[in-house]
Amino acid sequence: MNLSDIKGIGPKTLNILNKLSINTVNDLMRFYPYRYNIYKPSDITKCNDSDVIVVPAKIISEPKVSYIKRNFNRLSFMVEANNIPINVVIFNRAFYKPNLKINRYITLIGKYNKLKNQFMAADIKFKFMNSIEVEPVYHSASGISSSQIHKLITNVLSTMEFIDEIVPEYISEKYNLMNTSNSIREIHNPTNLNNLKQAKLKLKYEELFEFMFKINLIKYKNQIFDDFVIKDISDDTVKEIIDELPYELTSDQLNAINDIVKDFRNLKRMNRLILGDVGSGKTIVSFISILLNHSAGYQSALLAPTEVLACQHYDNFMSLFGNLGLKVELLVGSLKKSEKNSILERLKNGDIDLLIGTHAMLEDNVEFNNLGLVITDEQHRFGVNQRKSLQNKGMHVDVLYMSATPIPRTYALTIYGDMDISIIKEKPKGRKEIHTKVYNFKEINTVVEKIEQELLNGYQSYVVAPLIESEDGETNELNDLKKIEDTLKEKFKNKHSIGLLHGKMKQVEKDTVMNNFKEGKIEVLISTTVIEVGVDVKNATMMCIFNAERFGLATLHQLRGRVGRNSIESKCILISDKDTERLSVMESSNDGFYISEKDFEIRGSGDLFGVRQSGDMIFKIADLRTDYKILLQCKEDTEEFIKDNIENSFNNYSYYKQILDKLINTD
Repeated sequence: MNLSDIKGIGPKTLNILNKLSINTVNDLMRFYPYRYNIYKPSDITKCNDSDVIVVPAKIISEPKVSYIKRNFNRLSFMVEANNIPINVVIFNRAFYKPNLKINRYITLIGKYNKLKNQFMAADIKFKFMNSIEVEPVYHSASGISSSQIHKLITNVLSTMEFIDEIVPEYISEKYNLMNTSNSIREIHNPTNLNNLKQAKLKLKYEELFEFMFKINLIKYKNQIFDDFVIKDISDDTVKEIIDELPYELTSDQLNAINDIVKDFRNLKRMNRLILGDVGSGKTIVSFISILLNHSAGYQSALLAPTEVLACQHYDNFMSLFGNLGLKVELLVGSLKKSEKNSILERLKNGDIDLLIGTHAMLEDNVEFNNLGLVITDEQHRFGVNQRKSLQNKGMHVDVLYMSATPIPRTYALTIYGDMDISIIKEKPKGRKEIHTKVYNFKEINTVVEKIEQELLNGYQSYVVAPLIESEDGETNELNDLKKIEDTLKEKFKNKHSIGLLHGKMKQVEKDTVMNNFKEGKIEVLISTTVIEVGVDVKNATMMCIFNAERFGLATLHQLRGRVGRNSIESKCILISDKDTERLSVMESSNDGFYISEKDFEIRGSGDLFGVRQSGDMIFKIADLRTDYKILLQCKEDTEEFIKDNIENSFNNYSYYKQILDKLINTD
């Protein structure tokens, strides 16, 4: 059945439904209400004047309409409720008049004033509710109302005798779940609150089960390699590398290294994500992984999103481990053709142990001799196919990802469910907490003084603006780069060097400005949010963010993480005239994982971070904040389901066999 076959759906309605992402009959059936109005009839004699009540009544007089203003009308009539005649008034509902016939039974929603014997109605339902009723409310669009959507869904359900089950029968029986047909009917037309609760449980479980099945199936498939080899890495080698470091690693870093060593020794491909807070020391863990991979006789590749970051990784690796004899090269787009060709030839011959680079590494002519480890920094900056193209350049390639976007464990389980995860929370020893304070625009002189004090102490500062140029209608004077630059030049009396960085600049211009800042040639960098995540300027001790209320918590925390990269006390100033919960969270904590939890609470389970480029994270009925226990149970159940049925390719479960076949055919 097509949508156009349903009673009430013509070309115009079909177009509106499509805009609501309703393209099939199944989409319509699973276009769930986002809330419910629950109507519980009240005894009008026992209510207070301020109570919003639901009163079933019978009309006993003809309605009258009076016009107060051109677009403002008053509809009045009398009803009988609890054997009491009552005056009813409702505003701007003149169009109800034809439906308000004497002796008709209706239900009023509103407030009753006993002294005046007047019921001020907020709404009228044209049916008699003498018991609790539950009314679904749907997200609507211009041209179609919630009630119209409900009517279309009811029309569809009247033609559907049976709706296919997605959850395996033995699991539904195990948890005594309502069947799908009844669940869909109850979710749209609840018979009572308990049935509605059971319907929601089934449909949430169904949605999360299917999602976790796909995630775990990918994970299972990634782990099966008949010809994969174990990397021979001794405990002594691990100890020697760690002992050579000029500083002590944190417990989280050591645990992450231990996880990676276990992966190397396993007869499966490593597919691990190092999920760490900003400045937590993920990079050194990846460097140690490179050394361990090299000790087993394999080449490594480290992919970074920008030249600045790639160069920083190269410099840091060489300063720490340049004396160990590894042959390391940097492959970036700005290299001369002759230099690039030389690198490619030596890489293919096995004369390069570690290649660090940008997107230039993904080109077809980049061939490795014996690639064994691919590390992707800020992996969300690369598409799925880009990441795969690099790991496919070797036979026995382990894969390690790094992300500096702390997210709640709930999201890690779903977004990165096909990966093993090592979490690094602890900051390296000696790092001090960044002191964060909110100022308003009236205190701008104080803010400038604090920035200048850092400069006079020999340190550098970041200043972040929400805009490159002011938008029409903007009244605040300090909201774009140029205005802030002019203000600081005036306040500093041109005593300090200032640089600008924004997204409209060419990449070579951005790299030049960033390098000048790293080298200390620029003291104050005024930028939009294009400041590179991971770029390490140890001499920067001040982050000042204008109009901070315009940024999400994740962005604010990432920006703050550009300072505090050394043992010197660093500061973050948030400038805003609006007192928001986000800014209070920033003042109270430096813990990125706590901040991500608060972001999760404040903004909900939609697109919080934009860190996954494959898969839809917006569920139709499940809510990861409240349904986390269901999610965990689905994770466990799908793992068992896959283990028991993967050998026969889910022949007894056609729905899941199709998912498996699609996964195999799109690999």
